[in-house]
Amino acid sequence: MKTRFNTYDIICMVAELQRLVGMRVNQVYDIDNKTYVIRFQRSEEKVVLLLESGNRFHTTQFEWPKNVAPSGFTMKLRKHLKNKRLESISQLGVDRIVALQFGSGEAAYHVVLELYDRGNIVLTDYEWTILNVLRPHVEGDKIRFAVKEKYPLDRAKTDYSAPNEEVLKEILSKSKPGDNLKKTLNPNLEFGAAVIDHVLLENGLTGNMKVNKEQGFLVDRDLDKLVKALKQAEHMLDSAKNTVAKVSNLTDIITAVELETFDRAVDEFFSALEGQKIDMKTVQMEREAMKKLQNVRKDHDKRVTELSRVQQDDRKKAELISRNETLVEHARMAIQTALANQMSWDNIGLLIKTAQDNKDPIASVIKQLKLNTNHITLLLSDPYDDQSDDDEDDDDKLDLKPMLVDIDLSLTAFANARRYYDQKRNAAKKQQKTIESADKALKSAERKTKQTLKEVQTISSISKARKTYWFEKFYWFISSDNYLVIAGRDQQQNEVLVKRHLRAGDLYVHADLSGASSVLVKAAGRAQPPPRTLAEAGQAAVGYSVAWEAKVLTRAWWVQAHQVSKSAPTGEYLTTGSFMIRGKKNYLLPDHLQFGFSFMFRLEDSCIERHRDERRAVAPEDASDVISDVTSAQDQDEEILVSDDDEPSDTEDSKKINRLESITEETTQIKIEDAPESEKESREETAGEAESSDDDSDSGVLHTHIKVDHGTGEVFTESKTRTISEMSDTSEDKFTFPALPKMTKKPQKREKKVPEPKEPKKEEKKETLKRGQRGKLKKIQKKYKNQDDEDRAVMMDMLQSSKESKESKKAQKKAAAKPSKSKAGQARAQRIPQPAPLLLEADSEEEIDPEIEQVEGADAAGADTDVELLAQLTGCPCAEDELLFAVPVVAPYSALVNYKYKVKLTPGTSKRGKAAKTAVQVFLRDKCGSARERDLLKAVKEENIARNFPGKVKLSAPQLHKHKK
Repeated sequence: MKTRFNTYDIICMVAELQRLVGMRVNQVYDIDNKTYVIRFQRSEEKVVLLLESGNRFHTTQFEWPKNVAPSGFTMKLRKHLKNKRLESISQLGVDRIVALQFGSGEAAYHVVLELYDRGNIVLTDYEWTILNVLRPHVEGDKIRFAVKEKYPLDRAKTDYSAPNEEVLKEILSKSKPGDNLKKTLNPNLEFGAAVIDHVLLENGLTGNMKVNKEQGFLVDRDLDKLVKALKQAEHMLDSAKNTVAKVSNLTDIITAVELETFDRAVDEFFSALEGQKIDMKTVQMEREAMKKLQNVRKDHDKRVTELSRVQQDDRKKAELISRNETLVEHARMAIQTALANQMSWDNIGLLIKTAQDNKDPIASVIKQLKLNTNHITLLLSDPYDDQSDDDEDDDDKLDLKPMLVDIDLSLTAFANARRYYDQKRNAAKKQQKTIESADKALKSAERKTKQTLKEVQTISSISKARKTYWFEKFYWFISSDNYLVIAGRDQQQNEVLVKRHLRAGDLYVHADLSGASSVLVKAAGRAQPPPRTLAEAGQAAVGYSVAWEAKVLTRAWWVQAHQVSKSAPTGEYLTTGSFMIRGKKNYLLPDHLQFGFSFMFRLEDSCIERHRDERRAVAPEDASDVISDVTSAQDQDEEILVSDDDEPSDTEDSKKINRLESITEETTQIKIEDAPESEKESREETAGEAESSDDDSDSGVLHTHIKVDHGTGEVFTESKTRTISEMSDTSEDKFTFPALPKMTKKPQKREKKVPEPKEPKKEEKKETLKRGQRGKLKKIQKKYKNQDDEDRAVMMDMLQSSKESKESKKAQKKAAAKPSKSKAGQARAQRIPQPAPLLLEADSEEEIDPEIEQVEGADAAGADTDVELLAQLTGCPCAEDELLFAVPVVAPYSALVNYKYKVKLTPGTSKRGKAAKTAVQVFLRDKCGSARERDLLKAVKEENIARNFPGKVKLSAPQLHKHKK
């Protein structure tokens, strides 16, 4: 089986991999000490190039197991190649050497891959000076492959032309008797064995033909065919340089498959080959694990058997001592007497030997003296062996054959018998304990074996890498109405998000906090997203901000795509991730910080129609029903949720909420301007009749920024006054919603004041002024004392909108301003009955970003593509569905209510990785899950599971405490 590239393979692969030129190196990994992987990237395109020293090079679509710690050679490649552009990939001459150039000029580096002999990979600088070498060695007498040596470019072969007849005759004449044609030609030609075999078969010859044999290859008869065949081989190599192989048949390892390109065929071939090696390695490791388990069982059985034998022996010895009590006592006394007479041990031995020669019955049973341990060994037999005991059961009968018994000289015969009986009882107890602990020991061994087998399955596996969706590099989810929502992970991604993916018709959502993620609702070419989708996008904007770690509620706002611009005002500039918002901001109601974690499954194309309408937009008249259904579903789910014990108390959360509420209430203070009383009263109603604060700055509207400290969770406010000219764009949208109501006391009800057409008297004005407004009014009058009626009328026209629009806004504000009667401890659990956002109309004509207008024509096609892309994913797989892979998703919990697998995430103290593993274990133990779904969940990489979590979380799921145990 061929596993090494020949010259023709190299030429074909080099021609095909020219498409990689211009891509940049993203990272370098090593699979083993000979195989390395280079990950390339160009915009959204990613390619992985695999290099194996001495064998092959090709791109791969499979996930190869990488070493946990990169080798020194890998670190050197990373140091010099990372972020470098691939400038060229070429073959050195016609030799089996491939050179890759990264960078240009003096910043260029070369990676040389040698595919002959034992192979090698060499890293050089722009002058071909070796910086690192995988296999340092000396070739011949002078060529050294070592650091700081020059790589020898002149040794590469440069000609592969077919030899003429005279050269062929000379080559054939040097063949040894019995050599075949292929063995004779291959060392002298550069075509490679596979190409030579092919062209010989094409011209009626075979490589196995014996040279100069009648039944083989005869020069006079077959030389013309050979010349023609080698010319054909030369033509094959010439054409391979200029064309890319389109089709390749792969038949060596797998069933015959027709693939698009030679590169894909090589990838499939070696991946299947390596997969077989890993399978064999896995089987071997499984056998070793099972062998260990068998050894544990055998060892246990052996111990039980040994303890049984010891019991039998001890019982026999005790019985023999009891039946030979007089003999044992006499032998013991004889030795003790000799010792008492101070005879040496040697003399005692001679004494016993002499007595044995004289057939002394006592000396005859003494077989060994163990005087160093104060023991003697006696050969005892049953003196009643000839007598039969018919009353004794067969089970209790002992086979008392003669056996050696150790006797302790310090104990009597009876005491020695009792000692053996005690040993027998101890062995019986030990045997019983061993048997009782057998199940536990075997179960422990089986558990360890299963764990080993599980590790064997995961340590090395080659699986075809799925193609990631373009939006997975961002925070993302699919809304309840089937709109794609994406958000930036940092300021740099926010910049990319808006510049590359914001299209006319999309919506831009942002939390009312600095540094939060930019969120896009992809709605280009589709209808305006329903309120439910906007509410979920607002939740995501707040969740992916410092509000999550601080555990505080705040609001978000949205604008149309044409209101977002990167163009800064004259004399100013915008930092990375910052944008100009022109026109009206539409504020959304604050919602709870409740996210969910789930998995979506990629459907096979034939199963997509079955799930086509599972996420469809809801008609406005049905929105309230859906919202109530979702709320009730969340309530029911929360009743059975079991939470961690790592969450701060409700009292602490209530304090934070009250702190934010008090800050928000302060931001609603506005200034009273010197205007007709009817206009003031109207503006007081528009502002929710909030009190104004004293300020020495210019008149206008206070614009407050809420900032949250990342480390302590403290909330700060920063206020600045907007001028009257800016109020036309921002005054009303800042007070669309009332401040969050204080939970400690009920708000005071105020009677609605109806503006009168006539100007009220000054005495009446003084009576209606509230505390703190008199000083404010004096400052305003002083500032605008030189303003005539005409100027004042122009300014007031800029501030006020049409009467109908104002009345509509008043009605909406009254509906949203109804105070909550819940207590402070219930602030976190408060549910808003109308989560739909309140849309505001702009008071002024907005600017249109010309960059957005340029791509508006492609919105319809892009919208259709996005819808079809989202239709491939489902969170509710059916039993009859064919599933390809699983994708982890984090979204507002309301968007995941109908998903099969889901857990709730709220701000907490559990780390993201630990919480993600716990959630996956919950999903794997779900009895409703199929085997295919569990396999797909296990196949998801751990680093991809928790990457979209908003921060530290508290995990909630039904019966979670059981899963943890």
